[in-house]
Amino acid sequence: MNDKQPISALVIIYTVALEVLLLERADFPGHWQSVTGSREGDESLRETACREAFEETGLVAQDYALNDWNLRNSYEIYPQWLHRYPPGTLYNTEHVFGLELPEIIAVQLSAREHLAYLWLPWQQAAEKVFSPSNREAILQLPERVQHV
Repeated sequence: MNDKQPISALVIIYTVALEVLLLERADFPGHWQSVTGSREGDESLRETACREAFEETGLVAQDYALNDWNLRNSYEIYPQWLHRYPPGTLYNTEHVFGLELPEIIAVQLSAREHLAYLWLPWQQAAEKVFSPSNREAILQLPERVQHV
């Protein structure tokens, strides 16, 4: 079994009206988050963001506006997931991306990873996620959105 890299992409998927897609974790029922996942091999962080968005929602990120927010968070890995990483790894570096959709779109969940999804206004989404870094990223959404 390959150990996960402690480098990940967090993808905030949202609409132009600032509704945010949240996913309920299958391995942590009742806990909601944005798309997230570790880098595989030597893929770029953008490739990680695109792959994770597709694997977790069926969305092809290249069909929409995917922006690197140039925001990095370092956080302590939750104890229940430490076994997935190389021995002695305690911290993960998360790279944040935003994926803007024109409107709410039905997504196809990976049953292995998620139980349910919902769309919420950004303020409510920020309140619902369990991860502090996910919450902070969602709270930045109105400042980061650039509509022409």
